[in-house]
Amino acid sequence: MMGHQGGVQDKLFYSFNLDDHVPRSHLLRGIDRVFDLSDLRHHLAPFYSHTGRPSIDPELMMRMLVVGYCFGIRSERRLCEEIHLNLAYRWFCRLGLEDAVPDHSTFSKNRHGRFRDSDALRNVFESVLRRCMSEGLVRGEGFAVDASIIKADAKRGRGGVGADTTEWSKGDGPSRAVREYLAALEESNPTVDDSNDPPGPSTSEKNISLTDPAAQWTAAPGGPAFYAYSTNYLVDLQAGIIVDVEATPAHRTSEVESTKTMIDRVEERFGMKPHRLVGDTAYGTGPMLGWMVEYKGITPHVPVWDRSERKDGTLSSSEFRWDEQANEYRCPQGHALLSDRRQFTKPRTHITKAGTVRYSASQHDCMACPMKQQCCPNMLSRRITRSVHERSRDVARELADTPQYKQSRRDRKKVEMLFAHLKRILILDRLRLRGLSGAHDEFLLAATAQNLRRMAKRLMPSVQAMHFRTA
Repeated sequence: MMGHQGGVQDKLFYSFNLDDHVPRSHLLRGIDRVFDLSDLRHHLAPFYSHTGRPSIDPELMMRMLVVGYCFGIRSERRLCEEIHLNLAYRWFCRLGLEDAVPDHSTFSKNRHGRFRDSDALRNVFESVLRRCMSEGLVRGEGFAVDASIIKADAKRGRGGVGADTTEWSKGDGPSRAVREYLAALEESNPTVDDSNDPPGPSTSEKNISLTDPAAQWTAAPGGPAFYAYSTNYLVDLQAGIIVDVEATPAHRTSEVESTKTMIDRVEERFGMKPHRLVGDTAYGTGPMLGWMVEYKGITPHVPVWDRSERKDGTLSSSEFRWDEQANEYRCPQGHALLSDRRQFTKPRTHITKAGTVRYSASQHDCMACPMKQQCCPNMLSRRITRSVHERSRDVARELADTPQYKQSRRDRKKVEMLFAHLKRILILDRLRLRGLSGAHDEFLLAATAQNLRRMAKRLMPSVQAMHFRTA
């Protein structure tokens, strides 16, 4: 029998409990259980006036941002619309059915104002990390580090080699991203110029974007080049919790240097220093390995960046024996390679700007050597360049054959999985905010969302992300 909807008269009273309409297995229930913003008001108090009209609750704005980054809602306008319609989002943001959702324009005002000035996003990220630590999800024994390239909000056509920076002063003047870039240039290279025109880039050979000049022109993933930033993750290997994140231009040197910043910051703020650090070959340079082994006392589970192995059939430097006491190399024929064959009144280190020392064999020994064609066929004598951090490089080489190192290589996949989740699930494959500070804000929020999602699912196995794949 076909049913028929009965009753057309509206009810005078309704009894509606928003909590009853949010599924018990919803991801936001698990996040709400572990997300604590009790310290946010105290942190932001110095950045609010004591007079005037009351502002929008900063806790509400932070909860809305977390919803957006947890579920890949990149547009702030769309985020406000979704929270207006979605009962679960309203429940998580502590909004009743009759409460108005803040306008999307308030996000920009607070992000570029008091949130950025107070570093509130860093404060929220660290509060979530402390909760992960208290729940036993962070062990601190082993960390992994890696970087992933994210496209900047900058068109390829709006820039070029030796870009005409006079366009920065057109219209209403330089944008916020441009002003930040110029301020950073002025801080690193102060000038005494009375001109009203903005200073140009540090070098005319660099490809500069006129809309986001701090972004790096790169073609690292292959294919056409584009402007980009790098998000750098420092991840605890026990449960894959992100313990720190840093935004840098998409350049290998900046990515490697950010590792020192993150490890020092985690040690300073949380008292954690890993026993081992896992990374790819980019982090296996001599200076980086020297910093880990000699300065920080961290075991480097990192492949050594080594270009000394020859592929033309001639002898590589590894076939020469190093004598630490005599400060010399010995070739397979027993001849010495020395850094200095003269006696100076004042001893010299012979360390080059690249942090290396060059060891050379005697021309007399090499010309009479039967292995010259196998050793140095195109040179009068054989030379070997030794890094001042060669001891640390040797430590990394010796670790490469251990079972612990092989396990670390498998554990490093946890970082790659986080980057895949970041781009495919959280839809952060292109930035919406410009400038290094904008990239910093987006990467911090995304890392906070990833930690919250992982912690919620670890502590509440029944939690499921409805209609969303999870990592």
